[in-house]
Amino acid sequence: MKIVDLLKKASIELDGAVNTKEETIDRMVQLMSSGGNIADLDAYREGVYKREEEGTTGIGEGIAIPHAKTEAVKAPGLAAMVVKDGVDYDSLDGQPVHLIFLIAAPDTEDNIHLEVLSRLSMLLMDDSFREHLMMAGSADEFLEVIDEAERAKFPEDQEEESKVEKKEEKPAGEAFRILAVTACPTGIAHTYMAAESLENKAAEMGYTIKVETNGSGGDKNVLTADEIAACDCIIIAADKDVKMARFDGKPVLMTKVANGISKAEQLITGAVSGNVPVYHSKGGEEESMSDDGESLGRKIYKSLMNGVSHMLPFVIGGGILIALSFLVDGANAGGADFGKGSPLALFFNTVGNTAFGMMFPILAGYIAMAIGDRPALMPGIVGGLLAKAGTSVMLPEEEWISSGFFGALIAGFVAGYLMVLIKKLLGRLPKSLEGTKPVLLFPFLGILFMGIIMIYIVNPPIGAFNTWLNDMLAGMGESSKILLGAVLGGMMSIDFGGPFNKAAYVFGTAAIASGQIDIMAAVMIGGMTPPLAIALATTFFRNRFTKSEKQTTITNYIMGLSFITEGAIPFAAADPLRIIPPCVLGSAVAGALSMAFGCGSRAPHGGIFVIGIIENAPMFLLAMAAGAVVSMAGIVLLKRPLPEEKR
Repeated sequence: MKIVDLLKKASIELDGAVNTKEETIDRMVQLMSSGGNIADLDAYREGVYKREEEGTTGIGEGIAIPHAKTEAVKAPGLAAMVVKDGVDYDSLDGQPVHLIFLIAAPDTEDNIHLEVLSRLSMLLMDDSFREHLMMAGSADEFLEVIDEAERAKFPEDQEEESKVEKKEEKPAGEAFRILAVTACPTGIAHTYMAAESLENKAAEMGYTIKVETNGSGGDKNVLTADEIAACDCIIIAADKDVKMARFDGKPVLMTKVANGISKAEQLITGAVSGNVPVYHSKGGEEESMSDDGESLGRKIYKSLMNGVSHMLPFVIGGGILIALSFLVDGANAGGADFGKGSPLALFFNTVGNTAFGMMFPILAGYIAMAIGDRPALMPGIVGGLLAKAGTSVMLPEEEWISSGFFGALIAGFVAGYLMVLIKKLLGRLPKSLEGTKPVLLFPFLGILFMGIIMIYIVNPPIGAFNTWLNDMLAGMGESSKILLGAVLGGMMSIDFGGPFNKAAYVFGTAAIASGQIDIMAAVMIGGMTPPLAIALATTFFRNRFTKSEKQTTITNYIMGLSFITEGAIPFAAADPLRIIPPCVLGSAVAGALSMAFGCGSRAPHGGIFVIGIIENAPMFLLAMAAGAVVSMAGIVLLKRPLPEEKR
């Protein structure tokens, strides 16, 4: 969404006369209201002030970008004000603010405010752009400056507009030469970065491409049947299953999502080479990504990630609700009823624990489904529920012991391969029974065998292992905990969202379920460190980075504070030997310090935005800062200053 489409002349003031931050915000809210975007002025103003309480939006360099996402907004919009004399806005650099942009976003699933915030941040890093805005003599000239900068910075906008305008003129035989699908387990950064990398490289190489993204907000830019029929090749860059039946009879190149980011040129060259094998569907609308030709380890990883990707929303949403129950129940801190001592706390705790408890059956169910398709979903979920319950009729005189995360993990793989075996056995039955097999036999046999396997085979030893592991973690000495924190923190920075990162994160979330909240704090702080370190490096050692790299500074501050490790990926991909080792070191330091300081997080996500429920929050912030500084120091020591023409 373009900035000039959101900013109306009625919401622009070029000679603002304000003396305080509060006066500035009030004036900006009035300007926003003049554009007709606000349904409830007081509610919107309250939302802007509430966001400001979380941390100043004065980002430095004379810029402030206050914003609010609230139901009080009718339609997304912008307001802008130039304060030529400057105003004290509590900016991060302590300097007066001269340019203020206010963002209004409706409370919908679309994160419009983040898109606009990212665009503004990149544009406003250009000194010349800021100077031209300050010198604008009219609202029309102000908008022209922005429009010109957007056209130069985001040429893809014009390409999209051109495609729309010329759609009817496009010759019937002309089509996308290459199609692609990108998908990562969490459906956040890797998915869209791989798509962008493939699109940019294809344009550079002179090929037409369309990329479908299977992201957290659902499938976007979905490939049509006509496009699939007309294309030369399809690239699948995914670490989770995608629907494959639609590609029957077409050349399909399958790879990891990380290769879509770092090896885009190689993939496109391969796609147009004419040597890509043709994909043959096994039939069925729900057929998923083929495993043909993949190693056993790769198949296991993809199945695991399918479970993890479906599990994470329950973990994050439920975990944050549980954390809120403790946050609102401060009066009972330390007591047996802490987190349940008031009606509101009990509500948050009950709903949160219900959602969080779904992590085991969802994990097991979708691992199983990745292996054995839809018939395996039900026995996988049953296996996960039995792992959570911990039932063990072998030990009736003892208390039931939950096999927890590891039991659910085993249940998922067992259920998946069990249903593959059952389907093969039932395939020998007469064809006259074909329609009854999945309806009658699969559920019965799935529940029967999973019950036997989980209760008699899996739960007893894995439950005992969980008990031993929890006792060991609880009884760890100071030095052992510090070492564990360093290892988990470092793992978060080895591959920035890849297998090592996911393994550490899943271990942290499983530890929350066992009450080991210090582990989650070490994991979270390790993941926050890389983007923050890069942001600090591009802030204080600008001569070591290109102009485009320096324009990501604000974005990396935001991503780091939000616990989105993937912000470091473009830097790591471009210069891995000088970026990854310092990031691993800094994350390890941060994780170790978090453990040493006794920090803990009951929330499995959120970064700085859940600081209110972080145990020993001041020392958590200190550990975060220390880790980021260590990584920054390593980066700037390894990276030499660039020649003037490359900066």
